[in-house]
Amino acid sequence: MKTKKLVTAVAVVLVLCMTVAGSLAWLFDTTDEVVNTFTVGHVDIKLAETTTNYKMIPGGTIAKDPEVTVEAGSEASWVFVKAEPSNNLATYIDYTIAGGWTKLDGVANVFYREVAASDADQAFAVLANDQVAVKDTVTNADMTAAETDKPTLTFKAYAIQKSGFDTAAAAWAEVSK
Repeated sequence: MKTKKLVTAVAVVLVLCMTVAGSLAWLFDTTDEVVNTFTVGHVDIKLAETTTNYKMIPGGTIAKDPEVTVEAGSEASWVFVKAEPSNNLATYIDYTIAGGWTKLDGVANVFYREVAASDADQAFAVLANDQVAVKDTVTNADMTAAETDKPTLTFKAYAIQKSGFDTAAAAWAEVSK
């Protein structure tokens, strides 16, 4: 009889355990995935000029409109323009770099500006008033010499991301390698 009572008690306990276990609800939760897609940043510039006729007449001005454009979608950047005058240019031509450009200390003929990121193209004139001036001191002998040794003024533009470079000098050191 003891055994029968023990078996019955064990059976009752098992039934209770199964009933309790069957009615348990586990609390849980999950999240949606977080997908990290990495895109590529870029800095795109162009240097263009629409003028092409550079005939020198003493005391006159010549239209010359080089323009640096930082293209839409570019990252914030340091933008540089380097003027490369021929050795004889100063005999004939005066020019001034347009406002907004800053002379880079310690580097001849290099000017820079900081440009913010933008969804639109950003264009910057290189020369003040989009022109150069022919000196009124140019003589007939100078003009004859210029026939065989033509003066030139060349521009080249550079750009590098602003991130990672605290100064224009540090950015120029990298971009001009």
